[in-house]
Amino acid sequence: MSEQPGSVVGRPLAERYETALYGLMCYRELTAFERLSSDARFSPTLGDREALARLAVAEFGHYEAVRERLLARGADPEAAMEPFVAAIDALHERTRPGDWHESLMKAYVIDAVSGDFYRAIARALDEETRLLVSAVQSMEEQTGWIRGRLRAALADDPRLASRLALWGRRLLGEALTQARLIGDEHDFWGNLLPHGSGEEHREVISQLFAKLVQNHSRRMGALGLTA
Repeated sequence: MSEQPGSVVGRPLAERYETALYGLMCYRELTAFERLSSDARFSPTLGDREALARLAVAEFGHYEAVRERLLARGADPEAAMEPFVAAIDALHERTRPGDWHESLMKAYVIDAVSGDFYRAIARALDEETRLLVSAVQSMEEQTGWIRGRLRAALADDPRLASRLALWGRRLLGEALTQARLIGDEHDFWGNLLPHGSGEEHREVISQLFAKLVQNHSRRMGALGLTA
């Protein structure tokens, strides 16, 4: 099997992983747009409503960017997204927020963990794919605003801390479970170490999930909450 420069997987296999990853990202960005648009309606202030609406618009722009990449590859975006619809919809059904603060925490946790997961999956693919994933999953603007808004809410009402910390732990568990199921079902692990043994694959997967948890703990710490 020939190797793509800068990649550890051969080109035909890499193209399969790329199309699957694009389909996963495309549907996630579409649902993120829908979720943020819906959450904006329940914002306590017009300023908050405007900020969430802007974030929703940005997510739709990300969706369009990934969709265009699929079309450029000759892939049908709808067909590429379809294998991931049930899993992502089920995740959102299981994690319906109870109020506006919980909806912000959901965006803060789920979107960030998902972004970390996609970047990890893309690291063995070609530079073009890595750059697109990095651009689409750049969360600084969204994470920064949500982090600031949550910190302000926690300062105003310290009683929120225990509830949001517990909610954050539940969200992390759901996000990790979904990542594991999707990785298993679509064999994304083979992309990380295509020629490794079963034991080596388990070690790579273990390290990946340890990193996801570490990043989550750091983000929760930025809120003054325990992961």
